[in-house]
Amino acid sequence: MDAIRDDVTLRVLLERRAARDPGRTYLVHDGVHLTFGELDSAVNGLASGLAGHGVGAGTRVAAMLDNHPDLVCLLFALAKLGAVHVPVNTRMRGDPLEYLLGHAEPAMIIAESSYIDAVTAAIADPAVTLVPRAADGDALSPDIMDFTALRAGPDVPPPGVPSAFDILTVLYTSGTTGPPKGVLVTDKMHRASAAASAMAADVRSGDVMYLWEPLYHIGGIQVLVLALEHDVTIALGSRFSASGFWREVRRSGATQIHFLGGILQMLLAQPPRADDRDHPVRVAWGGGAPPDVWRAFEERFGVQVRENYGMTEASSLTSINVDARFGTVGRPAPWFEVGIVSDEGGMVAPGLRGEIVVRERECGLITPGYFRDPEATTHAVRNGWLHTGDLGWLDERGYLHFCGRLKDCVRHRGENVSAWEIERVVERLEGVEECAVVGVPTEVGEEDIKLFIKPSRGAAPDSDTVFAWCTRHLADFQVPRYLAVVQEFEKTSTQRIRKETLPRITDDSRVRSRG
Repeated sequence: MDAIRDDVTLRVLLERRAARDPGRTYLVHDGVHLTFGELDSAVNGLASGLAGHGVGAGTRVAAMLDNHPDLVCLLFALAKLGAVHVPVNTRMRGDPLEYLLGHAEPAMIIAESSYIDAVTAAIADPAVTLVPRAADGDALSPDIMDFTALRAGPDVPPPGVPSAFDILTVLYTSGTTGPPKGVLVTDKMHRASAAASAMAADVRSGDVMYLWEPLYHIGGIQVLVLALEHDVTIALGSRFSASGFWREVRRSGATQIHFLGGILQMLLAQPPRADDRDHPVRVAWGGGAPPDVWRAFEERFGVQVRENYGMTEASSLTSINVDARFGTVGRPAPWFEVGIVSDEGGMVAPGLRGEIVVRERECGLITPGYFRDPEATTHAVRNGWLHTGDLGWLDERGYLHFCGRLKDCVRHRGENVSAWEIERVVERLEGVEECAVVGVPTEVGEEDIKLFIKPSRGAAPDSDTVFAWCTRHLADFQVPRYLAVVQEFEKTSTQRIRKETLPRITDDSRVRSRG
């Protein structure tokens, strides 16, 4: 495997590919084809427009946009300028959105027009430039600067020479024992994530990559980069739909599908059909396929499953299952070394469980840190090893086995949901003295959110009040499904709630209506 080069950048890859294959299709969205030549031209125009509004090397630009070619162009325009992209989960509202935008302090925020009210309510700095993007077919007031005007700059490559070690993205991951952390992702890290993805997906010339994953995740961005270096086409979907998934796959001619969380479980939960194997998909690659799901998915849909492991801090993919070894998450990527450490910090022998740690074999592929959080950076990377906070073990042949998360978060609806964030919001509700959040299993392999409340003065707010408060102050995927009231929490000697003692049952709870 070739090294991830230091003398190449995303800008170089795009411009070379546009010069070599200007008429080749890069991406298809809603039946519209975007060629490499058209992509580079649109990126240049947008980069020129951004530069005209003060965006340059190091400028942070937040984007709260749906999957669309405009967002793809924005990602590459910022990369050409050496600016920093701050992706924003499009479902964020209220306090979490306010925290992210306040912490990142972007000079510009580009958002769908339908999200403008939520963004405006969350902005603390009146000097920030807010740019709305109208949905296809909609129109905005002509007296405001919108995305259409921004992308109308001249088709001229911007000045400057970005570096492989430039920070291109600040990707906020859910906080576990504190607020969300902004992972600094370099140009080189994005290219490493793409190279690993190509290996994991068994990419071949002529393949079609179905990309449903939101582009505020590194898992989506890595496919955009992958297609710059391989003769593949991206079929960009708007969102994941379990009921419509295979219809979209067949329509696009996709040969690879990506999964995470409970995606495979949700597809298996759909009613069996006679045409379950009538599709062109060869490989399903990603993370979140327990052995029983793995086998069931392969048998029903006739697709090879490749379960991998990784995290944003280590260029997305740490281990790659190139031979689809059942029940494992593969071997370390060529540029990483993986170890398992005990609670005391020493390496353990094969077969023993501990925390998964990762070290570079090639410089520059582990994050340089967390944005404006030196303490978290120092805690995460110690003596050259990235401490993942995840539990696993290595077998005698060097295959990694993932055993769950040590971190305090809930895997819900495709998101790592921070318990800390939910708890901080609920604690502000009158009548709540303390609270705790845990995950409870669901039939699709992820978790639902269960909230425990200790009432102040013996009287807890009623469940309707709690659920309404959470709905108003949290993103929809963060709102608890279950609510239980306790009189006391069991504590550690340092007065932390012992969450491991909280029951993961639901028959003691009030249930929020899904409607």
